[in-house]
Amino acid sequence: MHTVVLIPDSFKGTLSSRQVCRVMEQAILRRAPGVRVLSLPVADGGEGTVEAFLTAQGGQRVEAAAAGPLGLAHTGFYGLLPGGTAVVEMAACAGLPLAGPDNDPEKTTTFGVGQLFLDALDKGARHFLVGLGGSATNDGGCGCAAACGARFYTAGGEAFVPTGGTLKDIARMDLSGMDRRLRDCTFTVLCDIDNPLCGENGAAAVFAPQKGADGAMVQRLDRGLGHLAELWRRDLGLDLRDLPGGGAAGGMGAGMAAFFGGVLRPGIDLLLDAVGFDRLAKDADLIFTGEGCLDGQTLRGKAVSGVARRAKALGVPVVAVVGGSRGCLDDLYDLGLTAAFSINRLPQTLQDSAPHAAQNLAFTMENILRLLEAAL
Repeated sequence: MHTVVLIPDSFKGTLSSRQVCRVMEQAILRRAPGVRVLSLPVADGGEGTVEAFLTAQGGQRVEAAAAGPLGLAHTGFYGLLPGGTAVVEMAACAGLPLAGPDNDPEKTTTFGVGQLFLDALDKGARHFLVGLGGSATNDGGCGCAAACGARFYTAGGEAFVPTGGTLKDIARMDLSGMDRRLRDCTFTVLCDIDNPLCGENGAAAVFAPQKGADGAMVQRLDRGLGHLAELWRRDLGLDLRDLPGGGAAGGMGAGMAAFFGGVLRPGIDLLLDAVGFDRLAKDADLIFTGEGCLDGQTLRGKAVSGVARRAKALGVPVVAVVGGSRGCLDDLYDLGLTAAFSINRLPQTLQDSAPHAAQNLAFTMENILRLLEAAL
């Protein structure tokens, strides 16, 4: 009996990783009902991280009041795993879709993420897996720290909660008031990229335009993160400007290291370990993976690159079915990817194609399977 492993990430804003698995599995069993299909929905630290861990390890989804990215009342969520580990997906309360079409990364906050930490602490969690990705923010994690008791002051001594646009106004920070329970906690931070905090490959330059920033705002945001990095060096003795992954989620990666002692890890590797990928895929005949878009960021820690690398080590071919792709894929092929297929059949905007994502995915899978039948 042939075995096919399905291990896609979500197609952000259109299909969850679980939905992608369902469409792929239906297409495979329609063409080859005797095939054994193993569905392993994953995430790389962004949208779907909580669901992926709960699917792999069990536990419960917990909803809690937490501020949204604009500081308004919102209901966020996180996962509680057996053994007292909380999985917090920052996009659950600081994600770009929650900010709406007019997002302003100079004004958005990660305050709600800290509120989720506190709720999990109240429920006994002392180990945290924090997924970064899909954020609307650029505050270096200051909002999250403020929710947990950190205090930030202007040169005039006024306390405030910094956002991306006001990082430059921080003259002093005081972490002594942070919740004492945090001292007994460990934080593993799941990053889907390895970009540094500042500079041409940093949080603002690479990701702020996706959050609504124009060129002038990008420069201001980058200077603000640079100022924050200098404060961390001066006051905490931490040099985080070039920390790989520090630029994730608008500098939240570096903020987690500075304020919470977080250790940054590639999110997809943790998820692959959690679902037992190597054990389940070692005897597979074919692996299907996928994500919304293959581009220059894919190689920096996204799901497809992680799956391709591990599949190559196992000697199993891996096919990516994606929403779209940009640029040359040679580096991904060298990493272990066998082939890639885009599901979009017409030149359309994401807004126009998104409602048809499931249908387009099913159509593409059907044609891939027909090709495989003809070749075999």
